[in-house]
Amino acid sequence: METRQLEYFVAVAEELSFTRAAQRMFAVQSTVSAAVRALETELGTRLFDRSTRRVALSAAGAAFLPEAKSAIEALERARATVQEASEGLRGSLRIGTLTSIGTVDLPALLGAFHRRYPRVDIHVTVSITGSTGLAEEVRQGRLDAALVGLPAADLAGLDVLRVDTRPFVALLPATHRLAQRRALRLADVADEPFIDMPRGFGNRVVMDRAFDALGLSRRVTVEVADLRTVPGYVRAGLGIAVIPETPGQEEPDVVVRPLAGGGLDWPLNLVTAGAKPPSRALRTLLDLIAADRAI
Repeated sequence: METRQLEYFVAVAEELSFTRAAQRMFAVQSTVSAAVRALETELGTRLFDRSTRRVALSAAGAAFLPEAKSAIEALERARATVQEASEGLRGSLRIGTLTSIGTVDLPALLGAFHRRYPRVDIHVTVSITGSTGLAEEVRQGRLDAALVGLPAADLAGLDVLRVDTRPFVALLPATHRLAQRRALRLADVADEPFIDMPRGFGNRVVMDRAFDALGLSRRVTVEVADLRTVPGYVRAGLGIAVIPETPGQEEPDVVVRPLAGGGLDWPLNLVTAGAKPPSRALRTLLDLIAADRAI
């Protein structure tokens, strides 16, 4: 049984497509198919149920998947340990992040890490499904760590490092009937059209639950993936927004108001898989981030 066979099997299992797995592994499809067939022959069982329309894991394949991942990870750790002994810290890190994280300077942190440990390969990505998608990518092992804006109740199976906490604030056009209020309640704006993130984004999750808890409904008429674009839509009169407080929200013709009573906060967490110990590279990065937050 070869490492490459296991890697091809895991790729097909996660993509449920030999074509996408081949693209992901930078290989031709026939090579991936041949490697999986050879693995099935060696194991004496079918790992996938194949048809002309779909590829699905068999019962044996589903049972084998976590073992294959563990074997690959063990080999990677062994290889990294030997290489580190002679060349210093190395490995790879797959980091997920949000489109806008405000007070956390992730590029600077990763840049400092890269200068100190240039042999660690860093890959940074975002998810089109926001924090919910990023958290699931970590659970599935596709990411080593991710910055997510979800509360602890949504982070089962993950280890959590709190990076930041920000209050929610209301953004209104300067000409809005409520713009002169010093603070606003959610009930004050429930009937307004809202500008918010798409479903699955952390602050949207928190806000939807806050309205549900009050027994209120609301209309989200504009959905954008970047918090930095929200004030522009508010200024244009397309709605109001209740979003985490971030630098730069004070724009011409837009007023920012706190929520009366407080208590509604947006958590920014760094999450890693709870089921396995972090690699040396990931542990080192986590220590760097924790030290930066303590300053």
